[in-house]
Amino acid sequence: MTDTTVDTASEVANFHAGFAALVGRPNVGKSTLLNALVGEKISIVTPRPQTTRHRITGLVNRPGVQIAFVDTPGLHDGGKRALNRAMNRAAAGALIDADLVVFVVEALRWGAEDEAVLQRIRDSGRPAIAVVSKVDTARPRERLLPFIEALAARHGFRAIVPVSASRRDNLEPLVSAIAAELPESPQLFDEQDRTDRDLRFRITEIIREKLTLELNQEVPYGIAVEIEKMVEEPMDSGGTRQLIHAVIWVDREGQKPIVIGARGERLKRVGSSARRDIVALLGQRCHLELWVKVRENWADNAQALRSLGLE
Repeated sequence: MTDTTVDTASEVANFHAGFAALVGRPNVGKSTLLNALVGEKISIVTPRPQTTRHRITGLVNRPGVQIAFVDTPGLHDGGKRALNRAMNRAAAGALIDADLVVFVVEALRWGAEDEAVLQRIRDSGRPAIAVVSKVDTARPRERLLPFIEALAARHGFRAIVPVSASRRDNLEPLVSAIAAELPESPQLFDEQDRTDRDLRFRITEIIREKLTLELNQEVPYGIAVEIEKMVEEPMDSGGTRQLIHAVIWVDREGQKPIVIGARGERLKRVGSSARRDIVALLGQRCHLELWVKVRENWADNAQALRSLGLE
């Protein structure tokens, strides 16, 4: 008994694990960075700000280290709708709960929203590392070093790491810098896990991503996706497939025809694009059926937000 206890204590002493919250203003590259670090698409990505609505954990394992990266909605002002306030609470909660804050800023861009997020980090008292994202797009390049020096002067960051998630540049030095700040701890998740989110959640997010890309600016943020049915069914040709029924919620009657499109063509494109990603995720054929329904002002309704997992 004594030997087992000693062995377990020794293992913990040599292992580091913890939560690293990715925080920053909207559209700064947090989700792209998470996906690059995990090596798998865990969080959806679009050019639209505030695409991420939930706290999503992606797991990175290295010898002796497990990092639970928490992708968060972009912290933003103008929380007029209940949805915006819920997103800000999710991000702020992740910051408070984290062992380490990873503050993501875009190369050569600094504004009032970045400063507001940094102030939240200061107020939290949590140790922080800064990530300068999208360095491959920084022009002119000679401004990058002064930008990093100015960032270092703003706060006592444990490290500042420039990265390009799209090119996977400098990701391992970032992992090493984060690992050095994590506490001694046993593993928090099974080593084979990549995220804390289940398949139903990931499928709803895939559908919402395709909708956001397809709709662009036409339906701002009044869209949510909910799976009503997901079952495995036999196929006439042999084998099985997943049957998925999903509802696309809009918050005004006038948005419904916009989402469906002329003769249903837009909804067909969304379904076809989503189906390809879902098949890749499941490793199995699927039949996806989409319906568009109206839930008036759901983004301002606390009960609706809870039922959709947003509160």
